[in-house]
Amino acid sequence: MANSLSESVISHVSLGTNDYPKAKAFYDAVLATLQVRCVMDFEGGAGYGRKFPEFWIQAPHDGGKASVGNGVHISFLANSIEEVKAFHATAIKLGGKDDGAPGYRKEYSDDYYAAFVRDLDGNKIEAMLMVKA
Repeated sequence: MANSLSESVISHVSLGTNDYPKAKAFYDAVLATLQVRCVMDFEGGAGYGRKFPEFWIQAPHDGGKASVGNGVHISFLANSIEEVKAFHATAIKLGGKDDGAPGYRKEYSDDYYAAFVRDLDGNKIEAMLMVKA
């Protein structure tokens, strides 16, 4: 087998942007709160991760306008409640829109702690972790 087994079933995800320089600056700062960094960068696109690029932000390859998928969101694993709070606060400070303040989400699990924001293009992103209430 070519790929080793891991906990994740996803190789990577990608979101389109209509203003790559602003999106890159946004994600550089917001994802740093989760100890995630840009690990690959090219003209019009950047890949983020802790070890390899698992999340991408880029201008659409077809040259068209990026659009938001209704019902789609990307969730990033946080290491602590403090990271979730910093993720949310940093995103809002940089022009993101609140879509769910940091807190427990009992509708998912008693231990599910998360925050939701919309990025500069309107994509819904989340930081979460499982922690005992």
